[in-house]
Amino acid sequence: MAGESKAPPPDAQLFGLLSGLLQQVESLTNQEEVELRAKIEALGLEVTKVPSKSAQHLDEMEIAKELDKLSAKLDNVDEMISSAMAADPQVQSLLSSTADVWMPVITATSDERRNFTASVGEDIHEVKGENSE
Repeated sequence: MAGESKAPPPDAQLFGLLSGLLQQVESLTNQEEVELRAKIEALGLEVTKVPSKSAQHLDEMEIAKELDKLSAKLDNVDEMISSAMAADPQVQSLLSSTADVWMPVITATSDERRNFTASVGEDIHEVKGENSE
């Protein structure tokens, strides 16, 4: 099984960040956001799940359609985040200060997400090259 270990995909990193932000919000408000946590975890599992191997390969258009479906699911997260921001100024401050990290991925189309993933991969390789002393 050598060679199978890979860095987590950017979507997995995003959901890790969202979970961390939710923990911070919960600790600041002393309120457990059970429904929001469950939805973030469910979306994270859906996005990061490895598709079953099949003899039929998806073409680029089918992949784009699947990514658009996931984007539609993420719209619900955007709605919940917006309502949480409206309800609590601390949540608004925390989420606003980190929006440049998570918002582009949530609102991206399949083409934008593909470009984002490619640029993040390039950035990671650049950073590893600079810090490999």
